Amino acid sequence: MNHDSDTSSHDIGLPGLSVSGGGFVLAPITAPSVVGEQGTLSFQILDADSAPLTEFSESHDKDLHLIVVRSDGDQFHHVHPSLNETTGIWSLPWTWKKAGSYRVYADFAPGREESVGMTLTRTVDVAGEYSPASRPPTRVDSTGDYSASIAGDLVAGQMTELTVSVSRGADPVTELELYLGAFGHLVALRGGDLAYLHVHPHAGDPRPGERSGPEITFMAQAPTAGRYLLYLDFQIDGQVHTVEFVLDAQTPTGETATDSPDH
Repeated sequence: MNHDSDTSSHDIGLPGLSVSGGGFVLAPITAPSVVGEQGTLSFQILDADSAPLTEFSESHDKDLHLIVVRSDGDQFHHVHPSLNETTGIWSLPWTWKKAGSYRVYADFAPGREESVGMTLTRTVDVAGEYSPASRPPTRVDSTGDYSASIAGDLVAGQMTELTVSVSRGADPVTELELYLGAFGHLVALRGGDLAYLHVHPHAGDPRPGERSGPEITFMAQAPTAGRYLLYLDFQIDGQVHTVEFVLDAQTPTGETATDSPDH
């Protein structure tokens, strides 16, 4: 699911850095303005004539994927709002747990026929006391009874393989269920400007009801050296779990850039 700031030539066309693209605009987002306030997060996708887009092509089992994350990489959410097909308004109930500046991404493909996907983004500021989170490199994380580790390296400008292993205690998990058409869904963002990486599951077409694990493999391409934030969703017994990793991408010569957006 990766379908644009930095002025580097490497960044031309990078998704997740602009409110507009492909003739479409992510309209201003309506959401609660302070921590703890219950309300609704809503928005429209507008076409070149400023008319709301109401037809979308399904991608990864959904017409639109909404990613919300704070600028420091904390408070990640991957959710799926509902569409009012008359007004073109996407919405879902929303409450902010922490203050800060948030990036909201709409990942979609316009029209009913197969079309090119895109990721548009806006920023939402949430009032309240703000304490930025530290995001040091880490290859392991846990959620509830489950833990996960990631193997493989990111190399600037190269497609590389990343493999996540999921376990419960000392036991490897072999009951991963299909989630969004795959056994795991990985969102990856570049530190500093939160541009999207191109990440793809490295597997065939799983059959409905099929189970897998403990490993999930992805192909990823980092545009530049520097720090990247990775968020993996996986499903077991109908419940979605999320783990987070932080990796430093190197140059093809094995060095980590010191002038990348996150350093």
